[in-house]
Amino acid sequence: MHEMSIVEGIRSVIEDAGRAQGFERVTKVRLEIGRMSGVEIGALEFAFDVVMNGSIAEGAELEILNIPGKALCFDCEKTVEVEHRLDTCPNCGGARLLVQGGDEMRIKDLEVL
Repeated sequence: MHEMSIVEGIRSVIEDAGRAQGFERVTKVRLEIGRMSGVEIGALEFAFDVVMNGSIAEGAELEILNIPGKALCFDCEKTVEVEHRLDTCPNCGGARLLVQGGDEMRIKDLEVL
C-alpha cells in the first residue's frame, strides 16, 4: 500500500510547517489529487487516520479535491478531459494524447490553530 508512505510524507510536511510557522494543531488538510495519479482514495483516507495519530494533525478532517485528467489531442489540437491515460479523445476519437494534468497530488492548504 503506497498510500501509507504518501501519508507519511504528508505528515512530515505538516510537522515541518508547524515548526517553521509556529502552529500547534491542524484541524483540516485539503489535498488535490488528480484522477490519473494512481492514488487509491479509500486507502489514503484509512492511512491518513492511522499515520496522523500522535501528530499535530491527529483528528484532523481530510478533504480530497479531485482534479480531472487533461490531455492535449494531437489530432484535433484541443485540450480535453480524460479519465485514464489510454482514453481516446472525447472530441475527435484520436488516440494521440499528451497528458497535461490530473496526475498530480499536493497539499492545497491546512486549517491550523
